[in-house]
Amino acid sequence: MTKLIKKSVIWILKKRQKLRAWWCTLKAKRAMSNHGVCLKVNYPCVFGGDVSCGNHCNFNGMKVLGGGKVRFGDYFHSGTECMIITQNHNYEGEMIPYDNTYIYKNVTIGDCVWFGNRVIVTGNVTIGEGAIIAAGAVVCKDVPPLAIVGGNPAKVIKYRDKEHYYRLKAEGSFN
Repeated sequence: MTKLIKKSVIWILKKRQKLRAWWCTLKAKRAMSNHGVCLKVNYPCVFGGDVSCGNHCNFNGMKVLGGGKVRFGDYFHSGTECMIITQNHNYEGEMIPYDNTYIYKNVTIGDCVWFGNRVIVTGNVTIGEGAIIAAGAVVCKDVPPLAIVGGNPAKVIKYRDKEHYYRLKAEGSFN
């Protein structure tokens, strides 16, 4: 009897996970200004501002905060609890410490980029194709293509093997 109960519980949990992913994906599609095919959102996300993504993007708890534009390329993958901040208070305005206006900033993320868990990206940043952003990184400057970056502020740790990356891309070996 306990095997039957265990199998039933596992079945229910799998169905619950699929239902959550379906619901989160539906909400994301409604929040985005544009999205490609095969968008998958496994955990609740917040998409504020003007957000669009390419084909085969996979989100696991992303928060895009602010009114700036954010563009995700094809085959983007994120870890959990990632955040992109696209607006700041205007500290050079008419009041101290800041006034009631905002400064909007844009973020562009290339194809095949992977964010680890708890990555933070500030505005006016471009992340190049094939880049990997390590868990906990704070990205406040542009990231070159195929770079692996980490830290606060994020710095280049090393680069991916260029020949290997482009061979896999040409073969269509995407996850």
